[in-house]
Amino acid sequence: MSMATAQLWLQRHAPVIAPMGLCYGATDLDAHADGTQAAAERIASELPAGIVLWSSPLRRCTLLADAIAALRPDLTVRRDVRLAEMNFGAWEGRLWSAVAREEFEAWTNRFADAPAGGDGESVRVFMQRVASAHADWLATGADALWVTHAGVLRAVQLLSQGVSCPERADQWPNDAAAFGDWRVVAAPI
Repeated sequence: MSMATAQLWLQRHAPVIAPMGLCYGATDLDAHADGTQAAAERIASELPAGIVLWSSPLRRCTLLADAIAALRPDLTVRRDVRLAEMNFGAWEGRLWSAVAREEFEAWTNRFADAPAGGDGESVRVFMQRVASAHADWLATGADALWVTHAGVLRAVQLLSQGVSCPERADQWPNDAAAFGDWRVVAAPI
């Protein structure tokens, strides 16, 4: 006899309305309406009954969460600041190409603990924030959908592998779901 395990659905927001290459972690940008609606339509019918819907409070996610809930009236959207993207400090709103190499290397050389952009979040603080939400989900034993960001998806990937915080930049996952797509992870048994 097999036991059912809780699943965490991780839905990434649609593409944002911003120039390519812009650093916008904590910056509250809108996502393209057509991409948001298409993403909502793709996932809404796939979600199991009784799933709990959580969203980052940033508009690019709340727009998608609200669109999903409009298609699935059985779902209620709950906002959680722990699901927001990492804050990149002084780099927010700048093109990544405009960040001085020395600044970027100073961050990656102390990847776990240096504040991104000089005054943003460190990876350790970000991971602790996401780990708190992840632990709360695990404690429920229930299926959940998080409408969130690439950084949070990557953080959950690490947490699912038992990594509480990568010490080096090369330990940070390169892959995340594409804009508007999702991944599903199961709770460990």
